[in-house]
Order: sequence, then structure tokens, then C-alpha cells
Amino acid sequence: MSEQVDLLAIAAHRDDVELTCGGTLAKAARAGHRVGIIDLTQGEMGTRGDAKTRAAEAERAAQTLGVTLRRNAAMRDAHLANDETSRGVVVELIRQMRPRVVILPFPVGRHPDHRIASELGRDACYLAGLAKYQPERGGEAHRPYKLLYALAYREDPVKPTFVVDISDVFETKMQAIRCYGSQFDGARAAGEVYPTGQDLYELIRVQSAHYGSLIRRRYGEPFYTAETQEVDDVLRLGVQSI
Repeated sequence: MSEQVDLLAIAAHRDDVELTCGGTLAKAARAGHRVGIIDLTQGEMGTRGDAKTRAAEAERAAQTLGVTLRRNAAMRDAHLANDETSRGVVVELIRQMRPRVVILPFPVGRHPDHRIASELGRDACYLAGLAKYQPERGGEAHRPYKLLYALAYREDPVKPTFVVDISDVFETKMQAIRCYGSQFDGARAAGEVYPTGQDLYELIRVQSAHYGSLIRRRYGEPFYTAETQEVDDVLRLGVQSI
């Protein structure tokens, strides 16, 4: 089976992408695109569960979302580093999977792994396009066309560049998240999702409804891009202004 994908999400831990961009991945898969995930660690430092349990949960979640390929870089949980060795591992995976679009964590977060995963992923995406960078790892040079940063659950004053309407796939996103029962059943918080006293699953629903409201839809997932987006036809812009 080919390892090439159209859309690739890179994150620190198993369950991160489900929380931040699971709906977007499911929507892309439903549209016929090949979707991939790279989990940088095995999540072995998590308070709940263990690496073996989370591996099985991640596989079920990937199947639920319609993901074509899920790889694990087996880096040390809670010890991620944007160093030469780590960049080489991710560069090799990017050259194998050759995505056009990559989703990364937002580069600000309370968990150090989330922040470092963003920086590591960005640097690896650039270096993967240098033909003379670590050619001994094999694979032709490849640089993704677009980098997207998942903004879900952020408290920073950063306005999303755009929000993906995930209304039609929201329940699929929730099913994928529920695959991680060892992490989330009975939980009140997770990763960058701060507790409010609500059940975690209800909190995710409320947050997704908020993002959806920004584009006048039921549920949404927010993203940020560093570059300005191009518009060909201003008469086709979505979201009513007044």
C-alpha cells in the first residue's frame, strides 16, 4: 500500500489530533482524500492508561475517522526535543508520506510537548525539501505546500484565519475521541482543554459549537496560517458580515 497522503496531521500524543482537528480529518477522508497522522510519542507518560492501551485506542480512532495511514515516531513522551536526531526522523516520514497540506499544533501551549511538536514539525517540513539534507535516509526531497496550525481550545488572543465546518462529521469526531476511554471517560480536562466543571465530552461539544458559531454553522474547528490567504472572487466569500 502506498504511504503517500494528501493531508497529514502531526502531533505529540495519541489523541491530540482527534481533539484538535479530528473533524477536519474525517471531512477530508469522506471527500476522498488520503489522510495521515504522525504521533510523535507513544503517550507513555500519561497519568491514565499506558502506551499499549493508547496504541489500540489510536488504531480504533484512526479507523473511525477514515485515516489511511497512522505512524508513530516513538519519541520519548514529555521529553520531545527539536534536535537533529528528531528532525531527521520526521523528515524521513514526511518524505515517505509526501503530503500537500500538514496540520501542526499551535506553537503556544501549556504542555511542552505540544509547543515543541509544532516547532519540530515546521522545521522538518522545511528541511524535507532540501535534497542534500540527510540523503542517507532515503526518499526524494519533498516540502508540503501548506502548513496549518490547529487553534482549538486556545486561550491566546489569536483570531482564526479560517474555521472548517465540521457539522456533518462532528459525531464522527466524537466517536473517535471516545475511542480513548482510558484517557477521557470521566475526565474534566485533557491537554489544552481546561476544566470548567463539565464532562469533557460535553466541553468539547460546547467548544466546537463556539467555533462553528464564528462561521454561522453548528460545529467548527479553527485554524491559523502565518501567510495571508488569497481570494479570487470577493462575491463568493462566506459568512455574513451584518
